[in-house]
This record gives sequence, structure tokens and C-alpha cells, in this order.
Amino acid sequence: MRPLPLLPLQLVLGGVLQRIHRRNPAIFDRLGEHARARFGIRPIDLPFAFVIEAKPPRLSVVRELPKGLDARISASLANLLALLEGRVDGDALMFSRELVVEGDVEAVLALRNAIDDAQLDLAAEMSSLFGPLGAPARRLFEAARGHVIGSAGQGEQSR
Repeated sequence: MRPLPLLPLQLVLGGVLQRIHRRNPAIFDRLGEHARARFGIRPIDLPFAFVIEAKPPRLSVVRELPKGLDARISASLANLLALLEGRVDGDALMFSRELVVEGDVEAVLALRNAIDDAQLDLAAEMSSLFGPLGAPARRLFEAARGHVIGSAGQGEQSR
């Protein structure tokens, strides 16, 4: 079976990133000297990865992470989502080896602080793209998030 095309996912997630940036214009300012860093994020349980750049805000969905990234982050999708929403302690995940960070750790810490300050709610951000269908979309995204994050490993503990 051929893998699904990545473009629809990239369009949706790129829209979410743009919305997050509009609602939190200073989010990437927290990166300071790392504002031009390129981050590769690899969910270990999915057949694709993400490349995120802060300035200008851009998200790419790729099959394999390219060379030349400033930092690479890998973990299960559940742990990555929980980290993004501030529901788990990244340090605990690193020490339990459920999260692997390679490259510029200082840039990753700056990214983590920026995300923590934004207090993201992915279900709200994604459902906002659906206009009048936003409320039912949000319920669907919240249920999916609960299912995915609820299946996370032992590092899945609240801060």
C-alpha cells in the first residue's frame, strides 16, 4: 500500500502554525539567538517527520529528516503532543530515554520555553480552522488527543 500524500497534512499543520503565531506573535522571540534554528521532529511511531523553522514560521512534513538541521527531537507521537501542550516533563522523558534530543540542546531548550509560555491547546488551534464546524471539530480533536496522549508511556506524567 502506497503511503498517503504529505501535502494535505502539511497544509493543515502549516495553517495551525500560522494561527499559533498570529495568536502568540512573540512565541518565537523567546528563541533569542536560536531564532534561525531548524528543528527536526520525528514521531517514532509515524512514517513521516516535521521540520520547523521559526523565522519565518514554517512547517514542512517530510518522509525523512534532512541533513543540516540544528537539532533533532524524537519521541512517540503521544509524548510529543503531551510535550507540546505542557502536559509532561521533558526532562523526565529525556532521562527515561523516551525523548531523544540531538544537536543544539540549547536551541531545543529555548524552543521548549517558548512553547511552554504559549500554553498551547492543539484541539482549540486545529478546530479554529473549521469555521462554523469548529465546535464539533474541537470535540473530535479533544477525543483524539485523549486517546493518543492516554496511550503514552511511563514518562507521561504531569508536571
